[in-house]
Amino acid sequence: MIIDTDVLVWFYRGYETAKKTILNAIPFKVSAITYLELLEGIRNKEELSKLKNDFSEWGVEILQMNESISLKAISLVEKYKLSHNLELADSLIAATVLENNETLLTGNIKHYSYIKNLNVNKFENLF
Repeated sequence: MIIDTDVLVWFYRGYETAKKTILNAIPFKVSAITYLELLEGIRNKEELSKLKNDFSEWGVEILQMNESISLKAISLVEKYKLSHNLELADSLIAATVLENNETLLTGNIKHYSYIKNLNVNKFENLF
């Protein structure tokens, strides 16, 4: 399973449903894009250390970009940018999921639901 950025953000904000979901999914995978998005939200060295330690402890696999993922992302943007406003990060995450034949866990189902052959599970954050 590949976990989308939003679910991890909710985890780090302390939402109980996200905590249970993440801890029950260990070990899981993330796209390199998700990891970069998490890094963008880091506010200090302590948060960076916590993220790195958690990922190491949990055995999270960060799936790197490659030529095939790039080509899939390009195809997705060409196909869905105008009709569904598909954004760059979401196209790369979706392409990573497709390339690795995985399922994406996301609360942002509307960002992905229209992409053919993409396996998506909806995460519902019950605050």
